[in-house]
Amino acid sequence: MNTYTYSEARQRLAALLDKAKKEGKVIIKRKDGSIFELKSITESKSPLDVKGVNLKLDKKEIIDILREVRSR
Repeated sequence: MNTYTYSEARQRLAALLDKAKKEGKVIIKRKDGSIFELKSITESKSPLDVKGVNLKLDKKEIIDILREVRSR
């Protein structure tokens, strides 16, 4: 893992963001000795979060389908 100075990080921020996304994290060190970790955060989504499908069914059609399925 590479460590970058604050000045390098400021000049190459876009490249460091890409590197953090690819490698997991990047370390940035200031002149006063402070050390910071820049890391990518991945969004967690529910597997049940799916895009809906518009079937253009009205209320009566839905009820008819449900009755048919339940009667089987």
